[in-house]
Amino acid sequence: MKQGPHRARRDGRRTLWTAVAALCALAGSVAIGVAVADQTPPPPRAAVAGTVPPRTPADRPGQAEPPGMPRSVPVEVAIPEARLAARLQPVRTTGRGELPLPADPARASWLASSVTPGERGTAVLAGHVDSADGPAAFYGLGAVTPGMAVTVRRADGSTARFTVAAVAVYPKDRFPDSVYAPTASAGLRMITCTGWDRAARTYRDNVVVYATAATERHRTPEK
Repeated sequence: MKQGPHRARRDGRRTLWTAVAALCALAGSVAIGVAVADQTPPPPRAAVAGTVPPRTPADRPGQAEPPGMPRSVPVEVAIPEARLAARLQPVRTTGRGELPLPADPARASWLASSVTPGERGTAVLAGHVDSADGPAAFYGLGAVTPGMAVTVRRADGSTARFTVAAVAVYPKDRFPDSVYAPTASAGLRMITCTGWDRAARTYRDNVVVYATAATERHRTPEK
């Protein structure tokens, strides 16, 4: 079922960034979720774990924040332990404040207005959890736990590497703007829906995976 973009609310309490999470939760949460619930098992239910990274990492005497990687568009994200792998598509908000997810549910979005994964700052990825045909790009995100490795392949042939620091679950109508707060070092946020309510036939919550930059960076030839 084709899903259209959703408009950001501009009421002072929910910013455009917050609307990204609302989009993830609303884009197909009823029509698509119903189809999947009747055909395949629901997505893994996310479990809150770990410590959400602070907006600004604590000072470490004698240590400067790592410089981060140069800017390069991300093309694929993977979390092997959660059996998650998805091609990435840059998306931008429209003049009407809308932020569409890819038409192909097997792809996830990278917010082109955020930093690229590996750069200093907060990179944001969002994707559908399911589609009318079954599991979608971020179906496995609810199975992620702290300590898992995340890799993001980039257009310049490099790979940005992260380690999951925390998993958080927020009600759709109380999604905090702090998720998108800039960080001094390279950080990654991955967002999708969770908490399938069979009676209401909808997803109640958003799951956010917080990942921080791993110390190792590896460059591979572009295929």
